[in-house]
Amino acid sequence: MKSRMFTTLIIMGPTAVGKTALAITLAKKYGTEIISADSRQCFLETTIAVAKPSSEELAEVRHHFINSHSIHEEMNAALFEEYALSVVSHLQEQYPLAVMVGGTGLYIRAFYEGLDELPQIEPGIRESIIDEYEAKGLAWLQEAIRLEDPLFYATGEVLNPQRLMRALEVVRSTGRSIRSFQVKQVKQRPFRVVKLGLDLPREVLYERINRRVDLMMEVGLLEEARTLYPYRHLNALQTVGYTELFDHFDGKHSLEEAITLIKRNTRHYAKRQLTWFRRDEQVTWFSPDDSEGIGNWLPAAVGL
Repeated sequence: MKSRMFTTLIIMGPTAVGKTALAITLAKKYGTEIISADSRQCFLETTIAVAKPSSEELAEVRHHFINSHSIHEEMNAALFEEYALSVVSHLQEQYPLAVMVGGTGLYIRAFYEGLDELPQIEPGIRESIIDEYEAKGLAWLQEAIRLEDPLFYATGEVLNPQRLMRALEVVRSTGRSIRSFQVKQVKQRPFRVVKLGLDLPREVLYERINRRVDLMMEVGLLEEARTLYPYRHLNALQTVGYTELFDHFDGKHSLEEAITLIKRNTRHYAKRQLTWFRRDEQVTWFSPDDSEGIGNWLPAAVGL
């Protein structure tokens, strides 16, 4: 029977902090299912670089948005919002609670409060920007945004080419900054959301990241990247762990340099994730090792 008090427990935090293990533990505790909120783990063709749960972990609890799409399909926050809301609507018929876990902040926010409506873009404008970016690189894209949308340049993610291209296509289509469309009108959801954040001291987290990259190399990341190299132009593969090895294959870096860059760029990504999540005052933070604290807080938080 559908419960009016259905709750989605969202577990968020930086990469390598231990979100997957906690999500599986809690999903098993409450006898429910997991919705991934990771913008790369959904792709069937990506595994090692995106730290996808192991086959054993996936067998323990049913996961949604893992291996659900192909790198050849379009995926973005709006499509994830639609997907996740559909899954929750189904889970409400069976369980009092669902667990969502991931580190893609925009996807998580899209799920619980919706996205701003952005204008339709002429395909020719989008294709032109993509062509120029592929020919001229990130520096060209940043300079174009600095000149054409200085507001976004001052406040946006200027190291993220997808965000930059989106901002550029909006300003070239409408003459207006993408910020003028982002009015943050929160959509009402027919369920409760409880947010649990995981964090570790920076030096501990960074050491875990470095160790995990070494392990990824040991279990076949180089071979995985080589298999995906023919598709390196796809948005789904503009991902730390792949792009550095693609550059290695192109002769831009030695393998040792590429591994060093993967570690550095993953650490930078983790820092950006924490900056995003720390803005949300509704998140209750724990160390992943604080089983007692989580166990004491959780029953009242989720209402079970």
